[in-house]
Amino acid sequence: MNEDNFLYRFYKLYADGFRNMTIGKTLWRIILIKLVIIFVVLKLFFFPNFIKKHASAGDEPNYVEQTLQQRVAEN
Repeated sequence: MNEDNFLYRFYKLYADGFRNMTIGKTLWRIILIKLVIIFVVLKLFFFPNFIKKHASAGDEPNYVEQTLQQRVAEN
């Protein structure tokens, strides 16, 4: 790749910056671990699989369609 290319220079800047980080790598790991934990907890406890509970297997698209039609008809 040509060294005058903007994308190449952009990549080299960040690659060198991350390579030379000491405490930053640890902080990024902590951030990523916290994000994974947050999203796993949110998924498990706050976003249950509502459609799976209310629709039979293979009938999920019909359930969603009927529910949307009912809500549109109510408004």
